[in-house]
Amino acid sequence: MVLLVDCSNCRRPLQLPPNAQSIRCAICHAVTLVADPRHLRRTSLFLNPSSSHQPPPPQPSPPTTHGRKRALICAVSYKNTKNELKGCINDAKCIKYLLTNRFKFPESSILMLTEEESDPYRRPTKQNIRMAMSWLVQGCKAGDSLVFHYSGHGSQQKNYNGDEIDGYDETLCPTDFGTQGMILDDEINTTIVRPLPRGVKLHAIIDACHSGTMLDLPFLCRMDKTGKYTWEDHRPRSGTWKGTSGGEVISFSGCDDNQTSADTSALAKNTLTGAMTYAFIQAIERGHGTTYGKLMSAMRSTIRNADSFVDGGPVTHLLSMLLTGAGLLNRITQEPQLTAHEPFDIYAKAFSL
Repeated sequence: MVLLVDCSNCRRPLQLPPNAQSIRCAICHAVTLVADPRHLRRTSLFLNPSSSHQPPPPQPSPPTTHGRKRALICAVSYKNTKNELKGCINDAKCIKYLLTNRFKFPESSILMLTEEESDPYRRPTKQNIRMAMSWLVQGCKAGDSLVFHYSGHGSQQKNYNGDEIDGYDETLCPTDFGTQGMILDDEINTTIVRPLPRGVKLHAIIDACHSGTMLDLPFLCRMDKTGKYTWEDHRPRSGTWKGTSGGEVISFSGCDDNQTSADTSALAKNTLTGAMTYAFIQAIERGHGTTYGKLMSAMRSTIRNADSFVDGGPVTHLLSMLLTGAGLLNRITQEPQLTAHEPFDIYAKAFSL
């Protein structure tokens, strides 16, 4: 069980550290004293093992009006450690630029967690990422469009509850994972997938190693090099429900669960970036973002041809202007993956954020 306190100002749920008497909201910066028991409530971060594959009861049809847009962007660079990554902050800046300029996300509705932030509550620690994921879905309504982008290390650890086909949980590595631990795919699913009501759309873009099923979604699109695909059923044998409460979730991942993702200059040439984030942005700028199938095919083609010169639109050029470093032109072997709450025709379904 995890102790949560509602922010005294914006009412967002905040995860309370052990024995803390106050907590500062990472979103509105209000300080909430926890002496008043009316603020406190307990919740579980994990699903009830007895739950089934059956989705929650159907909800009323969503309204046709356009809703709000909200995004969480996490970039973990692990500065001054042996795990340091050079391209993550570039990924974050360029995804934010893409969201605000191409998809008209209000800048005020985008939460950035990076190691460049002076505010300690906006750094990508385990606690802050947990709170930010709760913020992303808090109060979402039909018509809303949400985006979660993560660029950093990903890993795996042994699964003990039987809900992973390969026997391993996928994990995100916050800055303090060495002391606080990693964030499991079970928790990510519970926090930002399962609560989504009908009419809400969430897209995740996970540029990390072992990220194929990082959101623990029930279905994975297995695509070959010709573009042909089938949907694999990844629902746990235990019967645990991994879908939504009626909403739509689609996740783009940098690689399969057994692969690694590159932090490379082989794409932007003079700037280090995450290969998957770069390929995602370039595919959209080149006009391949009409359907999910075309977008995935273009991303995979870019990564397969990473040693060839690439060109793009303003975000691609922005990457080149950041000039934060350069690296060896290593061949990239990762294959971006697509997972979803339910199967669909990837060449017929229009892509939009």
